[in-house]
Formats: sequence, structure tokens, C-alpha cells
Amino acid sequence: MFERRRLGAALGIAVALTVTGVPTPASAQPAAQPAPQKFEFPAEARRQIPLVQAAGTIRSVVDKGTDAGYAGIELQDDRVVLWWKGAPPAAIRQAVGTARRTAPVQIGAATYTLRELRAAGAQLRTSLTAGKPRIKYAVDGSRVVVDLAGHAGLRTAQVPDVGVPVEVVDQGAKELTSRRDDWPQWKGGADQINGNSRCTTGFAVRNAEAEFILTAGHCGSNGNTIRDGVGEFMGTFTGDRDDHDIALVHTPSGSDNLMYVGGLDSNVVTTVEGWDWVFPGEYLCQSGGSSARDIGGPVCGLRVEKFNTDSGDAVEARQVDGQPAVRGGDSGGPVFGPSASGNVIAKGINNYTYVGNNTILGFQDFGTATRDYGIWITD
Repeated sequence: MFERRRLGAALGIAVALTVTGVPTPASAQPAAQPAPQKFEFPAEARRQIPLVQAAGTIRSVVDKGTDAGYAGIELQDDRVVLWWKGAPPAAIRQAVGTARRTAPVQIGAATYTLRELRAAGAQLRTSLTAGKPRIKYAVDGSRVVVDLAGHAGLRTAQVPDVGVPVEVVDQGAKELTSRRDDWPQWKGGADQINGNSRCTTGFAVRNAEAEFILTAGHCGSNGNTIRDGVGEFMGTFTGDRDDHDIALVHTPSGSDNLMYVGGLDSNVVTTVEGWDWVFPGEYLCQSGGSSARDIGGPVCGLRVEKFNTDSGDAVEARQVDGQPAVRGGDSGGPVFGPSASGNVIAKGINNYTYVGNNTILGFQDFGTATRDYGIWITD
């Protein structure tokens, strides 16, 4: 399920992105591309490889339109749980049987479908527009979660009856999270400079016509000139999707399916093998540039918790050891998981954390990007 390449013939607001000095163009590029190495994932992520593969088998059938009773797919410690309302149809039962050849799969009884939760979420967004809450859903189909997002004026008593249980939480205000000297072919995890603001390059992607870098939408505006950490021209910002907070950087000199996984001045890279969907309970890593500066490599131990049902459609993961999940300047950087071959699988793009709670990473999943742009990982 990892080789999904050809799906088509893609801290604060921007002023709070990490600010850099005016970069100076490099005098010369390295003589050769670095040789890709295997990235050593934590054990909990490696153990999940068969679970992710089994979940992907089921998800591929759901995405073909067999989703009337679908609530969600969750990775638990030793199994995949498919949450379904009512009796699963034959196509789903067959997919579950196939998936069970790879890993244990359990079918759980959901009270509500994802469609029902999304419909309830739409009502809540309309009713609570002034409070600007973030609307999320429980993967087991049990409830909708309303995150007050630091808006103290919104109270639980103001939440209307939408026909499903509603949980109210407040994780704080959302905070956007915005390697040194990359060169063509351009790679993921490198410094991405737009004027005086710094983000991180995401994954090298292409469509039928051109090659790009997938990154965060709040890292620029269409037409902006994007450079690497030492001022070399990388490409032009294009395809900005403010609703999903993703965008593309058109790279005329090409992009490569490699990604930086070392520190700030390291040229250690690994191969991005393809992309796959994200599942609650899954352990992932992120390779933002600022985190590389602070800890010398990617942040791992990011356990996926929730999918948002608001227009942003983002995913949230929590760093299980209580460490910062993401830092200013990491925006646009790759979120990834392990492949069975020892390489990495693209999962999404860094977008945000929360003020006072930076153990949470908000990111846009790669599947949404493929739907928006018709892109796949560059070969």
C-alpha cells in the first residue's frame, strides 16, 4: 500500500515565522549528491509497519466509495480497528479478510458514521462561527470534539444540540510553525527562505507536467521567489491552498525523492519511497529545520490522535514523551513514517502547534495534497 505515486496524470501568523538575515548566495555547490542512508525509526514505529499496511488495504476500498457505515480506522497496540456503523458490506468484509493476512484486524461497532459526524461538525461551525472553534471527530464514531482554541468567550453552554454527543476542550490558540545549504535536485527537510521568513521544504513531488516541493501554504503567496538557506534560487511559490494550508514550490531545476534527516549542517539524507494515508494511533516523525538545529535530527514519537473536521481537514499528533513536537521554522517540513524496506513513507506537511502546548503537531496529510494537486512523490 506504500507505492501510491501516480494518483493523477500535488509560531502565529506569517509575521511570526522564524526571521532570518538576508541570505548570501553560495559560491559553489557540493560536487556530488549525498548517498541516501536508512533512517533509524523508534521501535514503536517499526512495529506498526504491518498494521499500517493492513489499514491501508482497508482504506483503499473505503476510498472507492464503500463508506456508508465508515467511522474510522485506528491503530491500537497490536491490531487495527475498523470502526463501522451497522453491518459492513461484502467489499469491506473482503478487504478485512485480505488485511488479516498481514496483521490482526478487529471490527468495532460505531454509534455514528464519519458522514454523520462531519454533518454535525458543519452545524457546529455555523452556530459557533464567532468563537472560531476547531471541530474534530472521535475515530470510533462516538462524538464530535469542539476545541475552543483559546477563545475564552465561548462556553460549553453555547454549544447547540446537533444530534450527536459533543465534547468541549481547549488546547489553546493555534500557532503556525514556520537545513542550511541544499542544491538541485531539491530535497525535503531543507531551509526554505521567502524574504526574511524561514520555513522547511516538504516532499519532492511531481505531476504530469512538472516537479515541485510540497510545503505549507502559510509560508508564502503565489508568485513569491523561494530560495534555500544560503540564497540560491529554488523556485516559485504556486498553487497556494489557504483552506488546507499547503502549497507547491515549482522547481525548474528539479526535485529529488530524498529528505534530510540529520542536523543543521548535516548532509545525511534518506529515500522517500512513496506515500500513504495517516491513521489514528500511528507513530510518525517530522523533519523540520528548526528541530534539526535544536536536537540534531527529526522529532519522533508523534502519535496521531485526531483528524479535524473543519475546512482545514488537518491531522493532530502528540509527542508521547512530552517534548516539543514542532518548532518555529519547521512549517512545511516532512511528516513521515517507516517503510518495510527501511526507507521512509510520506505522510504529511508540518503546519501548526498550540500556544502553551507545543507537544502537539498539526499537519496536513499527503492524501489531501494528492486530491488537491494530482501529485505523487518524485521518482
